[in-house]
Amino acid sequence: MAGSKAQRLMLWAGAVVVVLLLAAGGGWLYVMHEMKARVIEALGPLGSVEDVDAGYARITLSRVRMRGPQGWPADDALRAERVTLNIDMRSVLTSTLHLRNITVDGFYLSVARFADGRVDLLPNLKQSTREAQASSTEAARHAREERLIDHVTFERGAMEFFDESVQKPPYRILISNAHATVDDLHLPALTNPTKLDMTGSIKGPSHTGTVAFNGWMKIASKDSQTHTTLRNVDIATLDPYLLKKVGARSTVTGGTIDLTLDATVQNYTIHAPGSVVLNHLQLSENGNPLDTFLSIPTKVAIAALKNHDEIKLDFELDGNLRDPKFSLNESLTKKLAVGFAKALGVNAEGAARNAGGVVKSIGDALKNLFSK
Repeated sequence: MAGSKAQRLMLWAGAVVVVLLLAAGGGWLYVMHEMKARVIEALGPLGSVEDVDAGYARITLSRVRMRGPQGWPADDALRAERVTLNIDMRSVLTSTLHLRNITVDGFYLSVARFADGRVDLLPNLKQSTREAQASSTEAARHAREERLIDHVTFERGAMEFFDESVQKPPYRILISNAHATVDDLHLPALTNPTKLDMTGSIKGPSHTGTVAFNGWMKIASKDSQTHTTLRNVDIATLDPYLLKKVGARSTVTGGTIDLTLDATVQNYTIHAPGSVVLNHLQLSENGNPLDTFLSIPTKVAIAALKNHDEIKLDFELDGNLRDPKFSLNESLTKKLAVGFAKALGVNAEGAARNAGGVVKSIGDALKNLFSK
């Protein structure tokens, strides 16, 4: 009798274990189904993915594409051969979703800088969030949920920058062999410091240089502290930032640039000391007297460069990013122009007057031509 009772207890315990396992399995399947649905929702109407594979605590997306919205300078905002999400399964029982790691492999990422200086990337994600909040109560609740992302890695990819603040159509700089990491993302608030690190290569007509960027940023407030370096970058790739041209052909024929910039932004006020080294800079005249390099007429600069293989320029940028009259591009150009003229032993004010005289002479000639 006792043996029969013990047998029944064992069967009962086994049945409970089976039920619990089935419940856990069913719960896990439900959770992963929900996660897959959230991923598709986040991609939005401009996003697509060829395959979604869900395993325990992991979701893998294959051949992901997020097309650029209207007005975006590239066809795609993001492409990736594979995106892998590692989920902290304990967090599914709480109100905060915790992703331990996201890996984006074989990627292309486009970044836009608009005429007003505003920088944007992954516009689809923000657009999808706004649309979700407006579409239904449930979707709005999803958009407001807390999400913690410990680590994001971008591997084997390229980043393309389109800068409309220096020219239209936007000037394009391609960073190849790109690798980047982002740590400590706390969505949707984004008030905590997020760590950033990026390295890559910039190929120019005669040299391939490197770029590195690291630091932290409070994305919500724009407060940040970052360090940027360029090494052995072909000067010709930075034409629009250094040259003011009327002619169509660049005056830079050789040379590389090294740059170091330490920028701190607090309450929209920037302080950024840095240095630029111009190595073996070579310029050529294109026949247009209005063309300048760092505000110095090209002809004057060519003559002064004959005795300078290396020119180092130190500078400090300070300003209010909310002030419409403040421009990082113009501020940096002015600082470098003063340092460049000083390094070459050229009177910057005199050079400016000479350039102004050329402009006046051309204007007078045109006036006389049309008054006849």
